[in-house]
Amino acid sequence: MKYAVKSYEKKGGVSRGPLAVCLLSGGVDSLVTAAIAIEDGLEPAFLHINYGQRTEARELRAFNDICDFYNSDKRLIVDLGYFKKIGGSALTDSSIAIPKDTVSTDNIPVTYVPFRNAHMLSVAVSWAEVIGAFQIYIGATQVDFSGYPDCRREFFDAMENAIREGTRPETNIKIVTPIINMTKSEVVKKGLMLNAPFELSWSCYEREDRACGRCESCLLRLKGFSEANAIDPIMERP
Repeated sequence: MKYAVKSYEKKGGVSRGPLAVCLLSGGVDSLVTAAIAIEDGLEPAFLHINYGQRTEARELRAFNDICDFYNSDKRLIVDLGYFKKIGGSALTDSSIAIPKDTVSTDNIPVTYVPFRNAHMLSVAVSWAEVIGAFQIYIGATQVDFSGYPDCRREFFDAMENAIREGTRPETNIKIVTPIINMTKSEVVKKGLMLNAPFELSWSCYEREDRACGRCESCLLRLKGFSEANAIDPIMERP
């Protein structure tokens, strides 16, 4: 028996504890990761990256909606539009078709944006150093991930070494990956437990009006909600 994900009312605010930069694309993984940071007693400083992706406008809307939900005034939007010029990914190059009705298992898929997380984390580190945040939360997962090499914990460990070498000695910024070993269904269940506003999120790689339900991101999302015995409020919209 499935149960619907209800629409939660805005919270009266978030924890005013220590600051943590939270990378927030607007998708399920980043949303739940942000909710975990709040559960950990941290005040999120939300960071969103526009990088020329097909659904850039819709993801930005999801980001702002989620920030509004948590009544957060600490938000930064950064444009890395050069990824569109670099190309090499179906997410940024419209001449490369986004695969439908399949999930990658062996090879790195065409939706991989080369070394994207390194660029995003570099922005996050710069901001964290300025605002005095000692943690960066990122919603990477290496279980139900799509074969992206920059979503592995080994990559984040290497980035932490680079941060240590390239920032002030007292900075000591850590990269926190709380869902790194979770399946998508476990992420959904955690989000439900934390009252994360899934209805505000967006995951589709291709469309901005209604989720296609066929791209890899949509398929993984649908699988996660199904295995969590929940109804995805985005996919159920008319």
